[in-house]
Amino acid sequence: MSLEQKLVKQLLAQHLTITAAESLTAGMFQSTLGNVAGVSEVFEGGFVTYSDKVKEQLLHIPHDVIAQNSVVSEPTAIWMADQTRQIMKKDLAVSFTGVAGPDALEGNPVGTVWIGISHGSQINYAKKFQFKGARNEIRKAAVQAGLQMALTEVTN
Repeated sequence: MSLEQKLVKQLLAQHLTITAAESLTAGMFQSTLGNVAGVSEVFEGGFVTYSDKVKEQLLHIPHDVIAQNSVVSEPTAIWMADQTRQIMKKDLAVSFTGVAGPDALEGNPVGTVWIGISHGSQINYAKKFQFKGARNEIRKAAVQAGLQMALTEVTN
């Protein structure tokens, strides 16, 4: 059973809903969830916020958060996840921000990824990863890590 199948199974069993905000993965996480039959009972949609401007517009992230911390940062990932969860009124939100390449961004090397989790009103955190490989390998690795983080969150 794939990670996305395990995650959807757990969400269904616990009657939990999920959403996401994606930057470097550009919707790949949400598309991966969409591969699972029955996912529509726990997933209605989310955001693809590739630019800083769109993160501010759609997710209402204060300009200063990104300006002071950079878009590839723990605070930005946490804001992305928490705002998405609140806007979409879901139980769990996952966010992705990072550098897929080919070039470094804001002093962050290629492969740097922050994945945020917001679960309920009390749990908000982000984890930093350093993935290796070409652009799409980094994006796929980020999606797999996000699926695992979400699965861990709902099984603990």
